[in-house]
Parts: sequence; C-alpha cells; structure tokens
Amino acid sequence: MGGISEEQIAQFGLTFGVGAFMLYMVFIIVQLARESKAGRFGTFVLFLALGVGLVGFVAKGIIKWVMGVD
Repeated sequence: MGGISEEQIAQFGLTFGVGAFMLYMVFIIVQLARESKAGRFGTFVLFLALGVGLVGFVAKGIIKWVMGVD
C-alpha cells in the first residue's frame, strides 16, 4: 500500500485521530457550558470534571516520551 506499513498507519491514526477526537470533546464541553448557561464557575467545573481524562491521556504520552518508553 504505497510503502506504508500497518504500524505507520496505526501510529498516524493514534496521533491525529485521537488528537482530533480530543479537540472535538473540548468543543462539546464548551457547547454544553453555553447551552446550560453555566457561567464562569460552571464552565470551570465542567472542564475540570470532563477534561481530567483528556489531561491524563496527554500526560501519559508526555511521560512515556520523557522516559523513552516505546
């Protein structure tokens, strides 16, 4: 398939696909805050509660990169 291995396709999908999905989740949280008229504190709580998983996923990637683990 054009000299691209399955591993390269999977890495591309993980990098850009999950990144795009995370940005979409941020968009959903912002829309939820707007539609519920949550205000500043409510928006903060929404991002805190729903965004912790996103932060954890990014932190895991950074920790693996720093440690040099494949």
